[in-house]
Amino acid sequence: MPRYLSLIRIDENDNPGGPSDALMQRMGELIEEMTKAGVLLDTAGLTPSAQGSRVHYEGGQISVTDGPFTETKEVIGGYALMQAKDKAEALEWTQRFLRIHEPEWTVTCELREVMEG
Repeated sequence: MPRYLSLIRIDENDNPGGPSDALMQRMGELIEEMTKAGVLLDTAGLTPSAQGSRVHYEGGQISVTDGPFTETKEVIGGYALMQAKDKAEALEWTQRFLRIHEPEWTVTCELREVMEG
């Protein structure tokens, strides 16, 4: 079965103060359901971009920039690695993840199939 990576994009500057207890409970329930269904291989949230670094390679040179990355509106706030029968199933799980958020959240998930081999 193919694997899919859902990159969870958020705007750190327009964050409603982090996930509520109710959202965390709904996430836990969905994660448990996905795990029991054999779909979820791994998931996690990421620390704020202020604690990260970007490593860039260009023209044979490497540069490192420490966060925060103010020039970027959206950052990757987390990920989910899923194994699904097809893209339609992976999209359905991704949509269910988005639907558990409160209306004040703005979240975008970029779903990509993992290349095998």
